[in-house]
Amino acid sequence: MAVRQHVIKRPPAAVWDVLSDRDRYCEWVVGTHDTEPLEGDWPEVGSSLRYTVALGPARFAGSTVVRRVEPPRRLELEVKSEPTGTARVAIEIAPWGDETLVVVDEHPLRGPGARLHNAVFDALLQLRHRRMLRRLAEVVEGTSPAPA
Repeated sequence: MAVRQHVIKRPPAAVWDVLSDRDRYCEWVVGTHDTEPLEGDWPEVGSSLRYTVALGPARFAGSTVVRRVEPPRRLELEVKSEPTGTARVAIEIAPWGDETLVVVDEHPLRGPGARLHNAVFDALLQLRHRRMLRRLAEVVEGTSPAPA
């Protein structure tokens, strides 16, 4: 189980604005490039995106489907990236004074990632989440005014 949190120096609405904008997905999700809509109106349940996942010089197809949404508090995604399989990624947004606490919780669901899931895999996810949450903070803090 890989759970990580980060405080973003903006209100929850500013964080939700970025998470709910499909065109900004590749700005904060580590390794994604060339994002485009696949189905539905992001982030409605069942809507999806497709993109390229870059791991060093290797490139793979990836897609993300919204499985649960509770604006502006929660977004749950099913992420599919070859060759690892699929994972559930839950993003929780909570007020933290004038700022926002963002918690990411990721669990492998299907494929090699689920079968080979172990503490080493979780440690790698923690590193990825740390970078992803930093990127999300940079995007949110760079596009919205600071709290008064």
